[in-house]
Amino acid sequence: MIEQVADAVKISELKNRVLYLLFAFAIFVFATRLSVPGINLKVWQNLLSKGAIFSFIGLLTGGALNHFAVVAMGITPYINASIMMQLLTIIIPQWEELQKEGGEMGRKQIALYTRLLTIVLSIFEASMMTYTAWRYGAFGHPTIWSFAATVLVLTAGTAFLLWLGEMMTDKGIGNGISLLIFAGIVLQFPYYVSATWGITSKFLHSEGAYVLLKLLAFIAVTVILIALIVAFTLGIRKVPVQYAKRVVGRRVMGGQSTYIPVKVDNGGVIAIIFAISLLFFPMTVLNFLSKSAKQSAFVLWLQNHLSPQSWVFNLIYALLVIGFTYFYAYITFNIKDVTDNLKKYGGFIPGIRPGKPTSDALTRILNRVTFIAALFLALIAVAPGWFTYLFHVYFYLGSTSLLIIVGVVLDTIQQFEARMLMRHYKGFLK
Repeated sequence: MIEQVADAVKISELKNRVLYLLFAFAIFVFATRLSVPGINLKVWQNLLSKGAIFSFIGLLTGGALNHFAVVAMGITPYINASIMMQLLTIIIPQWEELQKEGGEMGRKQIALYTRLLTIVLSIFEASMMTYTAWRYGAFGHPTIWSFAATVLVLTAGTAFLLWLGEMMTDKGIGNGISLLIFAGIVLQFPYYVSATWGITSKFLHSEGAYVLLKLLAFIAVTVILIALIVAFTLGIRKVPVQYAKRVVGRRVMGGQSTYIPVKVDNGGVIAIIFAISLLFFPMTVLNFLSKSAKQSAFVLWLQNHLSPQSWVFNLIYALLVIGFTYFYAYITFNIKDVTDNLKKYGGFIPGIRPGKPTSDALTRILNRVTFIAALFLALIAVAPGWFTYLFHVYFYLGSTSLLIIVGVVLDTIQQFEARMLMRHYKGFLK
């Protein structure tokens, strides 16, 4: 491994790309600590500690939400906009045709729509965040102009992160947006470690070595979950395909054997993001109700049963993850297109006729692998919280964080590997 790193450093292009990434990370860290003028951080942080409002946003911002920084919303509006655009390209035939047949211009047009939708969602989320801060006295003397200025600053912060992520993709290594999310999660690690050590030290005198045993058990379970995530992320189901021989002029074309790679986990973190966004949305809406409305029996029931510690929350969470995993699997793996391409180029699955039988066979395979992935994602979605509750170590690294970290690291290593192999160097994975 050390030799491979030394070889990578010798390549000036790779060295410059890595240095650019480090410089971009430094800018991101600085932005997460640059608070919006006029905010009372003590009042705001006290508000955040009382509930799950904006919890999903805070998960990915590296502490920027706690400081009400100019990038307090992080890249979350872009994530939501990307998910919505993927759904809209399925619903709107013109956009689907633009994405498939528009080539580079079509992809740029879809990317432009995604950016515009990101700005719209940023304004909406910034308005909710600013209104919440106003309502609970986090701003000293609010006016309509200061409200508009705060919304503008927060929206500009998200737009800046979107630009920074695209520059990291262009001049760095890996996907810049994913790397920013990765950095936001990693920035919270010192807090997690400090909180864990504080709780462990508190109970060490009363429980003795037992609390250390619980901590080690929790860490072991987390390591096992990470290993399983790696396996499921890289896992594929190889469907064998045989291409018939064709005579084109004086040449014989085809006749080779290959396979269709069906990913075990097609949904990945997207399914969990969908699920957790839907679950936290009611809690966010409840925050805007009046005090009299909050005291109604129905609202109190929602607050009690939609908290992350309740079994109702975890059951709904798991069911939503399973449903969205199936939904996203069928979006990413278009069985009709695969079947049509096989038929067009003379390919077939051995023992299965082209056309509808092939489509049915691929559907069965996709259902089976997705069933396994859906159960696994549902398990890791609820497992960290339950382990935290059972072991009382309070080192919470949620499923979304684990999936993002593993996915980004694997993707970045693979891209680094590809760039090194282009220059005839041995990579990290060998």
